Amino acid sequence: MIQPNIPDSTLPRVVIVGGGFGGVNLAKALKHVPVQVVLLDRNNYHLFQPLLYQVSTAGLEPDSIAFPLRGIFRKQKNLVFRMAEVTGLRTSENILETGIGEIHYDYLVFATGSNTNFFGNKGIEDNAIGMKSLIEAVQIRNYVVKQFEESLLLQNPEDIKPKLNFVMVGGGPTGVELAGAFAELRKYIMPKDYPTIPQSLMNVYLIEAGPKLLASFSETTSQKTLEALQDLGVRVLTNTGVKEYDGKTVTLSTGEMIQTQSLLWSAGVKGIPVKGIPPDIILPNGRIIVNELNQVKSLANVYAIGDLAQMTNDPRFPKGYPMVAQVAIQQGKNLAHNLRQSLNNKPMKGFTYKDLGSMATIGRNRAVAEIAGIRMSGYPAWVVWMVVHLMSLLGFRNKLVVFINWFYRYFTYERGTRIIIKRGAANIVKLRQSIN
Repeated sequence: MIQPNIPDSTLPRVVIVGGGFGGVNLAKALKHVPVQVVLLDRNNYHLFQPLLYQVSTAGLEPDSIAFPLRGIFRKQKNLVFRMAEVTGLRTSENILETGIGEIHYDYLVFATGSNTNFFGNKGIEDNAIGMKSLIEAVQIRNYVVKQFEESLLLQNPEDIKPKLNFVMVGGGPTGVELAGAFAELRKYIMPKDYPTIPQSLMNVYLIEAGPKLLASFSETTSQKTLEALQDLGVRVLTNTGVKEYDGKTVTLSTGEMIQTQSLLWSAGVKGIPVKGIPPDIILPNGRIIVNELNQVKSLANVYAIGDLAQMTNDPRFPKGYPMVAQVAIQQGKNLAHNLRQSLNNKPMKGFTYKDLGSMATIGRNRAVAEIAGIRMSGYPAWVVWMVVHLMSLLGFRNKLVVFINWFYRYFTYERGTRIIIKRGAANIVKLRQSIN
């Protein structure tokens, strides 16, 4: 069997599973703490998921939003990184089972993030596609460009429409940003690259089961978002659920049917628990019940942070904190403080989420933001959105590349990565199989 080959140490070992926002910030905050940090992730890079939709719509190159984990921690002497898949947990022995062997821990932290939640609808899960990983985003880009190329081979408009009907499900920030990006493809790119295809044959739908878009935002902001999307030509359907999808036809709760080969699902996420965690503390959405210290219920030295953690200590969030990056970042930093306190036999500090605001971009010069009670929309919100996301990217190179891309696109109306790297599948079903 392959061995993890982790150096022996007399220091307490903190094993962190997941190199996302929570895991990276926790590991960084432990830099000067007398512990050995072992970071595990199935990939060797940290992914900046807020910009994943731009990769899927040919706005950015994949490596612009991914940064090598070894590069992040190159100067952190107390950290060991191993690329590994976690397979199980034996809490009685403090052993984490992985694909590269068994790893002993003194403290174990799960920061595995979340995956697409299809809410048990097998038909949708088999035929739709989520967007939670870099490979999924690249495959979506391949598939979308391929749909345009194949449309050129058809003459009957009724045959072309299913290829160019793009349906986004979920009216949260991801769904809104996807819909806006696809609408801009239709407005700016399609006439230049595919002038023989009438724009009227491409339709972008955004479907939301609730009464409004961006449910966590104010009514005013939600309405401005709706108007901005409609101005871009997006067909927004609220109070509408998706009942079935067979890869060709979307059946809505209203009885309406949409012919499409492209259903992008962003209607929900679920946690990714690990085998060995007591099933009675895992909720139907995959989240693990933790206390205010992020300790997993009934397991003293096992913690969960970020999307995986179900913490209900805050009356503002009776159903748990939102599954967003800021929660993971703040929980990671708080847990690092508490581990330091624990080593010094000092009292630990309960976690309280500081809401720094929310924002979503809709398209060129269009965004909405609510920060510290201040509501913004249009161009000012768009500038704020760009600055915040640019500064949040890891690595100077990534910041520079993304800035140049955005600067170039703003003045040329271009998107520079409209290429098919790998031959895509003939339909979404085969696409999902290739990803899995």
